[in-house]
Amino acid sequence: MGASRLSCGSMGGTQSLALPQGRGPHQVGCTDVMVGHTQQGLFLRLFYPCLPRAGAEQPLWIPRYQYCSGLADVAQRSRHWCAPLLSVAIGGFLFPAGSCRVPVSWNGPFKPCSSGYPLIIFSHGLGAFRTLYSSICSELVSWGFVVAALEHRDHSASATYFCTAEAGREEWIPYQRVPQGQKEFYFRKKQVHQRAEECVRALRLFQDINSGKSVPNVLHQDFELSVLKGSVDLSKVAVMGHSFGGVTAVLALVKEPSFRCAVALDAWMFPLENSLYPEVPKPVLFINTEEFQTPESVAKMKRLSSRNSQTKIITILGSVHHSQTDFTFLTGKLISRVFRARGTLDPYKGLDITSRAALAFLQRHLDLEEEFNQWDNLLEGIGDSVVPEAPFCRSNL
Repeated sequence: MGASRLSCGSMGGTQSLALPQGRGPHQVGCTDVMVGHTQQGLFLRLFYPCLPRAGAEQPLWIPRYQYCSGLADVAQRSRHWCAPLLSVAIGGFLFPAGSCRVPVSWNGPFKPCSSGYPLIIFSHGLGAFRTLYSSICSELVSWGFVVAALEHRDHSASATYFCTAEAGREEWIPYQRVPQGQKEFYFRKKQVHQRAEECVRALRLFQDINSGKSVPNVLHQDFELSVLKGSVDLSKVAVMGHSFGGVTAVLALVKEPSFRCAVALDAWMFPLENSLYPEVPKPVLFINTEEFQTPESVAKMKRLSSRNSQTKIITILGSVHHSQTDFTFLTGKLISRVFRARGTLDPYKGLDITSRAALAFLQRHLDLEEEFNQWDNLLEGIGDSVVPEAPFCRSNL
């Protein structure tokens, strides 16, 4: 798999970030979209097929220093050293020699499609944010999808913000741990319902755009959302997510009939109440890593697969929980150790398996006229470094 390797200078050596370019036939563009001036609005990074543009700017992988501080808080590490370490991605003061960027075209010209691109709404994991899944989002877009990567405002993101109507002042929403004395299940259940509702609102946003309704972008990016009109097929919509985002995707199937299927990357099934399992109406592809799931979590996945023969469970061997995030492509041993970002499997091979399995599943359930069914064997757990169902491996959630 090809990669764009950008060096990030550091004192006493060089640390590289290699975020892979999509391997499909489409070039990838992205922009940020914020709708509304309150916490009840939406914030997402939009990835889309784009036209070539010479000298295209590439967006920063971590767009603001506040996200570095938030990641340090989530990891329960000192902001004093952890946030500057991460700020390598934005040219922080300890690493002034360079910055790391996503190999896509920032605000690149949208590539129209008369038949319409299928749409994926993507939900991030606990303590993450909209940009940390750029590799999988870019890969799917390169094969002809539009992907809206949400940044949730339920206090599960490491940090996020909204802009008030008064002079565009930023209001930051910090990451919040489970309050002392409160049971985690009830705290997380409330969050997962808010997250799923945000996924539904993201779909409504695209419905508004497709109907010709004016949708102002609070961030005033050099990208007109109206160009999407007629180029997104809203009859072919899926929801996808990682960890907390994986169970968010499952719940979104309950809340919105227009979501035809879900892809759940190493889903954290804990927050979904038992009464909802019989109500999940559509197929789910669970792509697990080897060192995260518990027997209890896998039992919940099997409960869904027993009700729907099209729900599949596979495990990628040699992978860890963060293998499905961009962190796995950080070659610096220190960052990988802090965030447990790598298993024994090559990260590019892990992305290859994840994306191909997802594409095969999406072709099947969105009725796509592509050749992604060439990877159907992966859905049965057949292939190198993949097995059906899930080993009972325990890890800290």
